[in-house]
Amino acid sequence: MKVVVIGGTGLIGSKVIEKLSAHGHEAVPAAPQTGCNTITNEGVDEAIAGADVVVDVSNSPSFADDDVLDFFTTSTGNLIEAAKKAGVGHYVALSVVGCDRLPDSGYLRAKVAQEKLIAGSGIPHCIVRATQFFEFGKSIADAATVNGQVHLPPAYFQPMSSDDVAAAVGRQAVGAPVDGVVEVGGPEKFRMSEFVAGALERTGDPRVVVSDPHAKYFGTEIDDQSLVPGPDALLGETTYDAWVAANAR
Repeated sequence: MKVVVIGGTGLIGSKVIEKLSAHGHEAVPAAPQTGCNTITNEGVDEAIAGADVVVDVSNSPSFADDDVLDFFTTSTGNLIEAAKKAGVGHYVALSVVGCDRLPDSGYLRAKVAQEKLIAGSGIPHCIVRATQFFEFGKSIADAATVNGQVHLPPAYFQPMSSDDVAAAVGRQAVGAPVDGVVEVGGPEKFRMSEFVAGALERTGDPRVVVSDPHAKYFGTEIDDQSLVPGPDALLGETTYDAWVAANAR
């Protein structure tokens, strides 16, 4: 099976390529570095030609509200048109658990817009909504830093390893289209403020985390249900302690 992975040179994409290739599939990365630019549409038709499945794990280089919306709508529109011309039989995209519950976040609104374009494309598809990645502790802290302090809510979230995200995306890519949403998450819940405080301490980052229920996460307030997957979610096997141990080597 030929699977073209948009964003295939990034964190998740490279892992999806590796996992699919290990199972005997022809997994091909497509990204600006390989000559495929989904914003300008340069090289998109050529990259997708002959693909059985398109997997989109690309991300916007800017999280500003207008920029991220333009990225996901333009990129997805170009990919859909190319996929239709190529006769692609399955379109898989990575999204975010809770994106449909948090309209105050410009980034999450953009992900919802992307999902709607795919769902309305007529191409058999699967939207894989994942929780936050263990690797994102510093990024979350950076976005929430005000005057040297990290302001984060104590709400629950259920982060997972990027390896488990890639495995979930790969399984959906080679499976039958569900024409809907599949949620994936980590095996454990954490309070976001506590999790990020521990992540910063582990890496020697001196910033202090201030726990504030009204602190915003990428532009929106969250509660204990906002970023937690539902009861039918597929859960990864990697615990945070196991991930920390593996990445400390």
